[in-house]
Amino acid sequence: MSDQHQQHGATSFETLAIHAGQEADAATGAVVPPIYQVSTYKQDGVGGLRGGYEYSRSANPTRTALEENLAALEGGRRGLAFASGLAAEDCLLRTLLGPGDHVVIPNDAYGGTFRLFAKVVERWGVEWSVADSSDPAAVRAALTPRTKVVWVETPSNPLLGITDIAAVAEVAHGAGARLVVDNTFASPYLQQPLALGADVVVHSTTKYMGGHSDVVGGALVVNDDALGEELAFHQNAMGAIAGPFDAWLVLRGIKTLAVRMDRHTANAERVAEMLTAHPKVTRVLYPGLPDHPGHETAAKQMRGFGGMVSFRVAGGEQAAVDVCDRARLFTLGESLGGVESLIEHPGRMTHASAAGSALEVPSDLVRLSVGIEAADDLLADLARALG
Repeated sequence: MSDQHQQHGATSFETLAIHAGQEADAATGAVVPPIYQVSTYKQDGVGGLRGGYEYSRSANPTRTALEENLAALEGGRRGLAFASGLAAEDCLLRTLLGPGDHVVIPNDAYGGTFRLFAKVVERWGVEWSVADSSDPAAVRAALTPRTKVVWVETPSNPLLGITDIAAVAEVAHGAGARLVVDNTFASPYLQQPLALGADVVVHSTTKYMGGHSDVVGGALVVNDDALGEELAFHQNAMGAIAGPFDAWLVLRGIKTLAVRMDRHTANAERVAEMLTAHPKVTRVLYPGLPDHPGHETAAKQMRGFGGMVSFRVAGGEQAAVDVCDRARLFTLGESLGGVESLIEHPGRMTHASAAGSALEVPSDLVRLSVGIEAADDLLADLARALG
């Protein structure tokens, strides 16, 4: 958090979301950071950088505003904004790992993350193994003397598993490894992994941070200044940065993150209750349900249980696909976290890359991103879709 925000007493999440990194423009008084749609900057003499800016791959004022905001919201010291969530992950892995190193990944992870490990990172000599991250003992058993990173998603995608961040941080740090937490499903409003012992937080800012299905972006936030400098070096060297307009869109979305997440959560709780009582649903996966195995852990480390709900359908894969096809208000589509509700079949869509692996998802699974529409309308649409 900047000294200015400390002086102003801005410590609550809602206030930081609107003000951190976003002081009024010095030249005009504009209360929203301008879109600096610029590639290069006039220098004050050879090597004399005005405000530290020389070329927009290295730094851009609109991106700087977003990066300062991200750091404040996660309680970190350094935030970095990227062209996508996977670009952020790629930069992180190439910064932390080299040939011969080992990573423990969860048995329930975003399909794109799995693909990055299995099809890209593995090719240059990084090994990985899978563990149930909801069980710290299973993570400990998967560690090797070469483990440098333990990777966690909580809540996870798409099975909504919950990992005790503090417990797994202790396991990882005991082995000299860093803990990386993908916080995309929760957002920093509902969960702050750095405060629980994580070393790096990853976001796809495409999702809840942007919140309006109109931007693709990613982020990393860290508490360690030296690691932050290393990541910034690689961000510049590799170049997958967030453009100024994309950074501006994410900043605009973040301003309403708290109020949106409250509504996403309230709607998802009603959806989960309705699905639990439906005869054609065999199981509902939502950490807000008291019978969810991670319910107590989620209640301890999260402000709320989030807007993502998955469920399994009686009748198998075709029945699940049919539910997706019959929905109308829930739009059939990939991604999540927007104000509009989405429905998808993970096995054939977002997690197709995990087919045949330890991360393969059940074929009768349907995943919902519950939006902020009227809850009664959402319940009626799901009732029609289930038939």
